[in-house]
Amino acid sequence: MLPLLVSKQIRKADAYTIAHEPISSVDLMERASKAFVGWFINHFPDKEQAIAVYCGTGNNGGDGLAIARILCEHSYCNINVKICRFNNSASDDFKSTLKRLKTTSISIKEIKPGTKPTEEKADLIIDAMLGSGLNKLLQNDYKIWVEYLNSLSKIVVAVDVPTGFFTDGEIPPNATILKADLVITFQQPKLNFLLPESGPHINCWEVVKIGLSEAFINHTPTPYQLVEEGDVQRIIKTRRRFSNKGTYGHALVIAGKNETMGAALLSASACAHTGAGLTTACIPQSGLIALNTSMPEVMALVRDENKVPDVEWDKFSSIGIGPGLGKTPGTLKLLKAVFKNYNKPVVIDADALNVLADNPALLKKIPAGSILTPHMKEFDRLFGKHTSWWQRLQTAGAKAKELNSYIILKNDYTITATPDEKFYFNSTSNAAMATGGMGDVLTGILTSLLAQKYLPGDACIAGVYIHGKAGDELALPNRMYVVLPTNIINRLPVTMAKLKA
Repeated sequence: MLPLLVSKQIRKADAYTIAHEPISSVDLMERASKAFVGWFINHFPDKEQAIAVYCGTGNNGGDGLAIARILCEHSYCNINVKICRFNNSASDDFKSTLKRLKTTSISIKEIKPGTKPTEEKADLIIDAMLGSGLNKLLQNDYKIWVEYLNSLSKIVVAVDVPTGFFTDGEIPPNATILKADLVITFQQPKLNFLLPESGPHINCWEVVKIGLSEAFINHTPTPYQLVEEGDVQRIIKTRRRFSNKGTYGHALVIAGKNETMGAALLSASACAHTGAGLTTACIPQSGLIALNTSMPEVMALVRDENKVPDVEWDKFSSIGIGPGLGKTPGTLKLLKAVFKNYNKPVVIDADALNVLADNPALLKKIPAGSILTPHMKEFDRLFGKHTSWWQRLQTAGAKAKELNSYIILKNDYTITATPDEKFYFNSTSNAAMATGGMGDVLTGILTSLLAQKYLPGDACIAGVYIHGKAGDELALPNRMYVVLPTNIINRLPVTMAKLKA
């Protein structure tokens, strides 16, 4: 896991590295700037391109000055530097790097308070005005200049964070933030990069290591973790010789109605493809032909819309409920029956979540260790309206603790909130997966992993990662515009085998 630190903790990591490596702060700035340039020159090879570097007078601005000088040393000499000197303060490292920059031939211009923006002729802008220490909205000159730069059709590359961006905490809806095509960020992604509010302001980001103390970072208490491939490789179990279908559990997927049998088929198929020894789909009579035709490996438990079927609850190792069920009285009866008769963790998705939202007293009946998998709208129906993803993050932690359950809050970097109020951000998936049925597949994956005796927390971390990884393996190498859920399902055994190889 990569511990994700908030801005105050990252500054402490800077200070610790400076004191214990030891290294001077200006040399650490130089190292960070070289890391930035190393990535930059590999992706922007045109050395004749006109580049404007906008710098504040703090350490982010100092980074910008050093970057301009180092780029010039790499023969990027069509560079001009604009210093936003909107107050009389400047950091010592900024002053030091400015002194070194003045020994070069790079043009330096100072922008004074009240200066109106003039035409920017550069093709590419490097933003080093304000960094991760920002804790208030942009005002006055900074606001004017950021609004002006946003009005241009220029490529913008931000140093560490875009000017005006809040790296953690709520991002005010009226915040003025420089829109960056690329952010080259130092040491680790910032928390808010992983939340949807970053979307309008950051097209993509890349991390460059700058040598901050890994020991300090790894021992700094934080509830936020980024899941990496090695974490999932350690979680996935080996399928050993002399095992059989009984070894890998019996999963029950309660899903589908007449009009939405596709959801049931996707969930059941994903469950089987993820490795459950046996999979049974609890479906209406009308879905039998579709199930038997498309998935002969999956057994059926036929249910009537108006009554709960006779279920031998103890024979099932796991249960997933919700995809395509509809918000009907029958769904409520099914949910109540599951909670009454089954005391193992349950995967709760889609319409089962919607029924829970309409019947909040049932939340207290959820079996311990269960997994709830809402998207944003389902989450807000369950736990009340939120105005930001940071609010949802805090609510997810509190509710996971209160319900003694796991909450998977789906988005680009899907978040698993745990009963001990930790948050695991997933690092796989892509926009080609943004299509109906993907959540049904995830429900099947999670139900399958629970059947195979994975702990609920491990099932969440591995299941979400595998789901996204299968999509990445299909979409990214092949440049696919859309990946359908059935493609993901068929890829699952390959993805899991590669992770365990």
